[in-house]
Amino acid sequence: MSGLSEDDLIARFFAPLAGPAGLGLIDDAACLTPPPGHELVLTTDMLIAGVHFFADDPPDMIAKKALRVNLSDLAAKGAEPLGFLLSLALPQDWTETWLAGFATALGEDAKGYACALLGGDTVKSPGALSLSITAIGAVPQGHMVPRPGVADGDLLYVSGTIGDAGLGLRLARAQEEDRIWIADLEAPAQAHLRLRYQLPQPRLGLNLAVRHYAHAAMDISDGFAGDLGKMLRLTGMSAEIFIADVPLSDAARQALVRDPALIIPILSGGDDYEILCAIAPAQAAAFERAAQAVGVTVTPVGRARRGTTVPIFRSAQGPVLLPLLSYSHF
Repeated sequence: MSGLSEDDLIARFFAPLAGPAGLGLIDDAACLTPPPGHELVLTTDMLIAGVHFFADDPPDMIAKKALRVNLSDLAAKGAEPLGFLLSLALPQDWTETWLAGFATALGEDAKGYACALLGGDTVKSPGALSLSITAIGAVPQGHMVPRPGVADGDLLYVSGTIGDAGLGLRLARAQEEDRIWIADLEAPAQAHLRLRYQLPQPRLGLNLAVRHYAHAAMDISDGFAGDLGKMLRLTGMSAEIFIADVPLSDAARQALVRDPALIIPILSGGDDYEILCAIAPAQAAAFERAAQAVGVTVTPVGRARRGTTVPIFRSAQGPVLLPLLSYSHF
C-alpha cells in the first residue's frame, strides 16, 4: 500500500484527467453548464470485484469497463457525453503501480469518448475493490429516448451481437460443465469472447439514429431476454423472437455448435452492452441507413405486439424455455 495521502493521490492520478468543469479537482464540487437548449441525462453504475469483474483483472480493463458501461446507457438515451464522476474504494493492498495503470486507461477512454472527469471521491475499503461512475450527457430538450414507448407493430432492433460477454464469463470461470466446449473452441474465438466480457463497446455512434428514430430504447446489460421483457411490459407489449434472427458472432456460433445448450446464457447472460430499441416500420429503412453510416450493425429481431406474456423465443424445434431471463443481483 502506498503512503500517499488522499489529496496527493487525487492530484497525481486524477487531476490530469479533469475537464474544465472539474475545476482541477481542488474544489468540493464541479460546475457544469449544459449546451444551450439541452437537458442533462444522468446514469450511474457500481462495479465490485468478484461481482462485475475478477479481482485479478488488469487495472486498465477495470477502468475502461467502469466508464463504458455508463456510456452505453447514455448511448441508449440518444445522449452525448459531457463528463463523469468517479467514486473509488481501494482495497487494503492497493499499489501505486496498479492505480497508475487504472488512471492511465481511464484517461485514455475519457479522452477518446470526449467525457472528462468532473470529480468524485476516493477512500480505502476494508473489503474488495469497488467503484462507481456517474456519467452525465446531454440531449436536445425533450428528445431523450425513454425505455417505455414501444408501440404495437414496432420493429425490435439490437445493435452488434448478442451473448458474447455471457460466454466470455463462462470461459473465465471454466466450470466443469463448460470444459468440453471450451477445449474445442479455437483460440481466436476464445480471445474474442473474453474481451467482450472485459471490455464493452458502447454504441455512442448510434445515439443520433436512436434519438431520431426510436420510440423506446435501453442498453442490454442484464441479458437480452430479460431486458427485452422489461422494455416491452412497460407499455403492455410482448413479442415472439425467432432465435435464428438474433445476431451472433462467429465465436458464439462456434461455441453453440459445440454445445447447443449455450443458447440459454447467450440469450439471458448479461454484459452485452448493446442497444435494444423499437422502431416504427415506416422508419426502419432510414434507421438502418443511419446506423450503417456510422459503422454500427443493427438487426431486427422481432415485432412488438399487444400482450402480457414474457417474450417467446422459438427455435426450429419449437419454443425454448429460459430458466432465467436475465441476471439479477437479488
